[in-house]
Amino acid sequence: MSTWLITGCSSGLGRAIATAVLDAGHNAVITARDPAKLAALAEAHPDTALALPLDVRDHGQVALVARQATERFGGIDVLVNNAGHGYRSAVEEADAAEVQELFETNFFGPVDLIKQILPGMRARRAGTIINISSIAGRLSNPGSGYYSATKFALEGLSYGLRMEVAPLGIRVVIVEPGAFRTDFAGRSLQQSATAIEDYATTAGLRRKENDHTDGKQLGDPARAAQAILTLAQSETLPLRVVLGTDAITVIETELERQHAELDAMRELSASTDFPEGGIGG
Repeated sequence: MSTWLITGCSSGLGRAIATAVLDAGHNAVITARDPAKLAALAEAHPDTALALPLDVRDHGQVALVARQATERFGGIDVLVNNAGHGYRSAVEEADAAEVQELFETNFFGPVDLIKQILPGMRARRAGTIINISSIAGRLSNPGSGYYSATKFALEGLSYGLRMEVAPLGIRVVIVEPGAFRTDFAGRSLQQSATAIEDYATTAGLRRKENDHTDGKQLGDPARAAQAILTLAQSETLPLRVVLGTDAITVIETELERQHAELDAMRELSASTDFPEGGIGG
C-alpha cells in the first residue's frame, strides 16, 4: 500500500485517478476547491481516503494539505499534480489578470506542492512525482499559446527536477494526455472575453463556441487512470509518457517537423561557432 496526494479530483482525469488508486487499496489524499464534490468517494473509502479543500493558488492551503496528509498517513509516496484548466485566446486578445491566474494554477501551484512534499520524500529517500502536462507541452496551436506556455514551463521544471532528485531516490515523470472524454472542454476551459476579428481564421476557429469535439474525444479517463497507476508501480520511469493514440500521432508529427527544421538550418546554425572552436554549451 502506498499513499497518494492527488489534486483536482472533483471531476475528469483527477477523479478517475483518485478512484483507481482508492479502489486498488491505496491511501489517497484527494483534493478539490469544493471538497463536497469528493464526499461520496471519501465515504466509500473511509479508512484510506482523506478529502481536503485545496485551491493550488493558495499557499496557505497547500501547506495545510501537506501537513494534514503527513499527520494522517505519515508521508506521501506519490504526488500527482493534476489540477489545472485550459485557456483559449490569441496572444493579443488575452487579459493579463487571466494569464496570471492561469500560470498560478497550472504552474506555480504544482511548484508549491512539489516544494511542500519534497522534504518528506528526501527524508525517506523515496517518492514519485507525476506532473500532468498535455500534448500542449510539446507543441502549440493558434489560440493556445498561453496554455502551452504553462505546460512548457511545467515540463521544463520537471526535466530539471528529475535530474536533481534522482540521486535521492525520487522519481519524476511527465504525463502528456491527448484529448480525453472529460468536462475539460466545458467546465475547465476558459477563454478571453475579447475576440479580434483579424484572428477569426486562426485562434478564432478554436474558441469554445466553435469547438465541437466535446464528448467525441478518443481518450477514456478510467483507462488513463489505470495507466498512471501502472506507471507509478513500475520499477523504471521514462521522463515522459504519452497517453492516447491521438497524442502519439500529434507528437510524432511534431518531432518529425522539428528534426526537418533542424536539418534545414544546420549550415546556418553551425556558422555561428568561433573558427578555432571551443567548449560547447
